[in-house]
Amino acid sequence: MYSPPSDPAVEQRMRAHQQRAAQALAVDVWTEGEFWGWAGRTLGAPARTAAGEPAWLRLVAERADKATGKLWDGAVTAQQALGDLDGHRPALLGVHDEVEDGTAYRAELSARVSEPVLSDTPILQHDPALPDSWWTDLTHALGKLSAAATDRVAVRTQYMDRAIPQFVGIPAPAAPCWRTAHADLHWANLTNPLRMLDWEGWGSAPAGFDGAMLYAYSLLQPTTAARVRAAFPVLGSPAGLAAEATVCAMLLQTVDRGDNLVLTDQLQEWAADLRRRASE
Repeated sequence: MYSPPSDPAVEQRMRAHQQRAAQALAVDVWTEGEFWGWAGRTLGAPARTAAGEPAWLRLVAERADKATGKLWDGAVTAQQALGDLDGHRPALLGVHDEVEDGTAYRAELSARVSEPVLSDTPILQHDPALPDSWWTDLTHALGKLSAAATDRVAVRTQYMDRAIPQFVGIPAPAAPCWRTAHADLHWANLTNPLRMLDWEGWGSAPAGFDGAMLYAYSLLQPTTAARVRAAFPVLGSPAGLAAEATVCAMLLQTVDRGDNLVLTDQLQEWAADLRRRASE
């Protein structure tokens, strides 16, 4: 979660469009518990429908000429293809679009998740002590997701071919199998009981991608990291090498840009292990 934007005009504009969207979708919203995104691009807030049901209203702003494609339509296409995924993703209840002065605004009304996320940041800083039933729910939900048909692409081979040699030090492994993935599976997008949040980027990825992503963000907690690998046996296997190398490259790239520096040593160790496995 970020602070409100430093530019008062941006904050005023976002709040005005939030209220217009709330009126259009017939919900009441309030500021307590709201979440701002980076640079005021998104604003989420608790809401209540006319029928009294708890909901969440998320507003995103983008240049009108860029308000299209995978990230823009992620929540809508996820609802169309997956529904609520047996209760493990918040159902999308409504959408309101508006364009003003060259900026597009999309408001997405979803069922509100009452449980807090398992971490305030993607990187896990403590042992979440999750029961076995949670891990079973996760693997079952991701198994159902992986079989869903989609033409959305979460990971492009062009990126793999460029980033894996640069950041991991091996040629991009061939991915023997591609599956549909959440593609942003980290601890700030998960709750207990299991709900998976933030479906902007879902689409096809090398098999094991979601497990590899969750593993990467667990590296500061060895017990949980081991539990992730146990839950996703594709990790450590030849079939999972492409997914692991892709995620490792992605995170090392963020380190190169000055983010996720706390993971530097662990990611370098992972990369070394991937180089060893690739040479076998």
